[in-house]
Amino acid sequence: METCDRTFSYVADLADLSESGCHVVYVDGKAIALFRQTDQIFAIDNRCPHMGFPLHKGTAQDGILICHWHHARFDLASGGTFDLWADDVQSFPVEIREGQIWVDLSTPQDRKAYYRQRLTDGLEQSISLVIAKSVLALLALGVDPSELIEIGLAFGSRYRRAGWGAGLTILTCMANLLPHLDQDDRPLALYHGLSAVARDCAGSPPRFDIQPLPRSTADLDTLKGWFREFVEVRDQQGAERCLVSAIRSDAPPAQVAEMLFAAATDHRFLDGGHTLDFTNKALEALDVVGWPQAETILPSLVRGYTDAERMEESSAWRSPVDLVALLEQAFATLPHIYQASQKTPVDQGALIPILLGDDPALIIDELLRAIQNGCSDVELAQVVTYAAARRVAQFSINNDFRDWDIAHHTFTFANAVCQGLRRVPSVTLLRGVFDAAMRIYLNRFLNIPPVPLPRPESQAPSLAGLPDLLDRQQQVKAVGEVVAQFQFNGGEAPHLLAELGKLLLREDRNFHTIQEIEAAVRQYEQWSDSPTRPYWLVAASRYLAAHAPTARAQGQTYRIAHRLQQGDQVFE
Repeated sequence: METCDRTFSYVADLADLSESGCHVVYVDGKAIALFRQTDQIFAIDNRCPHMGFPLHKGTAQDGILICHWHHARFDLASGGTFDLWADDVQSFPVEIREGQIWVDLSTPQDRKAYYRQRLTDGLEQSISLVIAKSVLALLALGVDPSELIEIGLAFGSRYRRAGWGAGLTILTCMANLLPHLDQDDRPLALYHGLSAVARDCAGSPPRFDIQPLPRSTADLDTLKGWFREFVEVRDQQGAERCLVSAIRSDAPPAQVAEMLFAAATDHRFLDGGHTLDFTNKALEALDVVGWPQAETILPSLVRGYTDAERMEESSAWRSPVDLVALLEQAFATLPHIYQASQKTPVDQGALIPILLGDDPALIIDELLRAIQNGCSDVELAQVVTYAAARRVAQFSINNDFRDWDIAHHTFTFANAVCQGLRRVPSVTLLRGVFDAAMRIYLNRFLNIPPVPLPRPESQAPSLAGLPDLLDRQQQVKAVGEVVAQFQFNGGEAPHLLAELGKLLLREDRNFHTIQEIEAAVRQYEQWSDSPTRPYWLVAASRYLAAHAPTARAQGQTYRIAHRLQQGDQVFE
């Protein structure tokens, strides 16, 4: 008997199914559940798309199949679910031929389009399992990770009225970490990033686009001036229209970036450092997906500028020492001494103790002196960022647990300034170096007493103990020591970065921990090979250890999706 006709295959006789019955057949290793409802036969994948429970053990009535495990309900004809968290089950066309059941098991032609839509569905409904399965399927089909990142960026920029936030920052951090991760961990990183975007947007109204000025003849300098003035008076719509007009005018990316950085540093340490960090991350996101997406992504930043808390309004920046007044005096001299092409190295050994000291006027004077002596803006920013990392590396666990975030915000802000200056040398952005230095000064109590930095000890480089250490709470010192000794004794940097990424990804998402690891990895890459280089990752690993272990529930969702894709029997 012929068992295959083009795309249809013979699977069973009609007599095998009793009235309102069910029968399981296996075709090419695939389990197909056949259901009979009155005079109709339906064929679906026998694995529940939620967690793989055998659907033939469910109940079918009135054309609806109910899985008994989590009570997910499916339309037998289409496979569509009425409970979106469960995902749709694959259904197959059925023909009855002379008492025989024939089923079309062919795969829909455009699987990429199908899973792109499923990814969008997962983002819209904030369903992590659907996001995970879509990511795994699209990558298996050869879709470039940048396409998935672009989908997430476009979604997060449009469907969160508050604009750029933690979700899009996490997605961009994951994009930056991808090259350092083991191949098997990259889908997990994308899952975390995209799920963070979905959660950030859940329940939020969308952000509607503002069109550019019609037939505007304003040049970029004029638009930049207007933009900064509108931000100054907290006028979001006016500022956004200027920004969109600048982008639509085909202004060079570097000049648009400088426009944003200027507004983000016109006031001191905006919104606890988040405003500048988000700006840097949005520009890094465009490095991944391309500048044509700028008009979609960059306007989502504007509300963060106009609504941000300004540290001029903070008593800590005003008394007992008026740091704002000291900074304004310094900024008045910057245009006269700044030269973007300067290359003279700074004496790091002399400057870092001053940055970690308790004399803000001296700190500002030394920064000005370094610029006047020819230190480049990028090098000066990196030295200040290193001092901020030292606050984390030497954070005393006698502090309140929440104080970790005080040190963290300074570090990620300083890193954003450093990366911004690499992108576009700017005397306005250089102000951020001074802001970071003042924040480091304000954070000096976090290192009382300072935790001693690890010192080299002769031993075989090994990271074998790290996973077990991070299974226990507050293994801060031990984790920092393992990471330090691995580097001191010649351990390979790619292995260390991949392992830190793996340990980060197995935890439930923590916005600050992800920021910390990503910024430290970026600085570690860019720092010269010197005895101080290991301390970037010591700082990051200590921060990770302070916030681990978590419940790791998000990783469990991803593992379920991965096992379903592999065809595992998850329910067993």
